[in-house]
Amino acid sequence: MHPMNYNEDIQEAVSVMRRGGVILYPTDTVWGIGCDATNAEAVARIYEIKRREESKAMICLVDSDDRIQRYVRNVPEVAWDVMNLSTTPTTVILDGANGLAPNLIAEDGSIAMRITREEFSRELCYRMQRPIVSTSANISGQPAAQNYRDISEEILRSVDYVCKSRRQEHQPHKPSSIIRIRQNGEFKIIR
Repeated sequence: MHPMNYNEDIQEAVSVMRRGGVILYPTDTVWGIGCDATNAEAVARIYEIKRREESKAMICLVDSDDRIQRYVRNVPEVAWDVMNLSTTPTTVILDGANGLAPNLIAEDGSIAMRITREEFSRELCYRMQRPIVSTSANISGQPAAQNYRDISEEILRSVDYVCKSRRQEHQPHKPSSIIRIRQNGEFKIIR
């Protein structure tokens, strides 16, 4: 059973992102700062909030295989295996990013994407109908916010909407593993 505001929470978060705003939300790993991954101005604001150079690309969350195919050209077969067989949250860095904010894409044209299976963030991505940026809710170089209570005042103040769902949790969450997969299927574990 969801609290009454579960749907409203998602609707509000989506409408803020559609207007180019930035949100704080729970993901399948740590709490994330998010925005519409196709909106370069919103993406630039996240780099500012985190005080991070734009050359450090950020992860995008999506709700499905289909969504990845819309934004990445020629996903290698092994990438589907990695994403669909992994039992813990796994981000893949893929070549050939397409249709996303240019300041989100690495210099080599790659993008980091993860299919979230956690209910709230998955529904958020589904309703947004676009990839959503997901970067840990902290100033660059500080520890990631595992739970809502770990998020600093400065970060809370700098976003346009803070999701209400899953704020009570106090369990350890760790960042996803990250695997770089090239078009020829070569892969390298990054984290």
